[in-house]
Amino acid sequence: DVDHQKADWVSIHKKICQLLIPIRTSLPFFLSEKERKHGMEQLVKRQKYIIDLAYGTAQEFVLDGKHKEAIPAALHALHFSTEVYGSNSVQLVPAYLLLAEASTGKYCVGHLPQASKYLSQAEWIVLRTPDCSADIQYQLHRGLGLFCAAEGNFEQALYHLANDIYLASSTFGLKSVETSGGYFHMANIFFHQNKMDIANSLYAKVTDIWHAFLLKSLQVQEQILKSQPEMSPFTEDKKVSDDRMTEAQQSEGIRVLNAVLRIREQAPKPQPGETARVLHALAMLYYLTMDLPKAGELGVRAFGLVQQLPQQESRETIGRLLKLINSKLSST
Repeated sequence: DVDHQKADWVSIHKKICQLLIPIRTSLPFFLSEKERKHGMEQLVKRQKYIIDLAYGTAQEFVLDGKHKEAIPAALHALHFSTEVYGSNSVQLVPAYLLLAEASTGKYCVGHLPQASKYLSQAEWIVLRTPDCSADIQYQLHRGLGLFCAAEGNFEQALYHLANDIYLASSTFGLKSVETSGGYFHMANIFFHQNKMDIANSLYAKVTDIWHAFLLKSLQVQEQILKSQPEMSPFTEDKKVSDDRMTEAQQSEGIRVLNAVLRIREQAPKPQPGETARVLHALAMLYYLTMDLPKAGELGVRAFGLVQQLPQQESRETIGRLLKLINSKLSST
């Protein structure tokens, strides 16, 4: 209907409208076998491009909290994945999981039954794929965990999130940002249950993982700045940022760390050390994504808090970051 057409246009169709024309145009029947083969290769190439574009767009909407807007784009990703890989391929699982996550969003009231269908389809594909990678399996368990949490079945949600953490750790490492997502969602459940000791411990774990990851990214950038001083700082930052973080990781880091910061700041009992660590991580993240005013603001707040603490090392690390920020601000 008209409403669905409008939603589709806003979500993805305006981006892919012209791309759909050659895909929906039939090949002339009089082509030679070689020409037909080339035409089919070009068709698959265009379809794969649309899959990536539609999936990336839907993922951005989800990370921005715009779950309704994500659904049409994710449906296009699923449709073309089916066209290219077949209806039972493990390549469809990411699109099913994204659709399920979008359908469990707080502004998608009444969509939980549909989310359940998407998750069931993804789970069925994974179960019938003996060599399914741990990468796909951990994403499935995260999707199941978020769905169970949305239903209020917290025990089952924690079971799936524990599997998510185990599988992500075995694939990416114990201290990877991929693993931190499972810890974050698990912490949210304990926070909801008012089990604050466990929740605070897990939030601290999430902060530590991101802090270490961002500190390493910052050190790599400093090394490049020292070795290639003739290059533009903007060029260097973009190169390092592309090497170290994807756009999805940047969005997730901003969303997760800001959520942890709000919890730290609203806690009845202040924890200046933990709050300073989150502020420092966010300052590094905003610096690496070139939001220098925001990075400076958070860095100053972090430095103010660590002045109250005995750790000299934290003071020096944040001080170096503030010098980098001020240097970039003055050069612009």
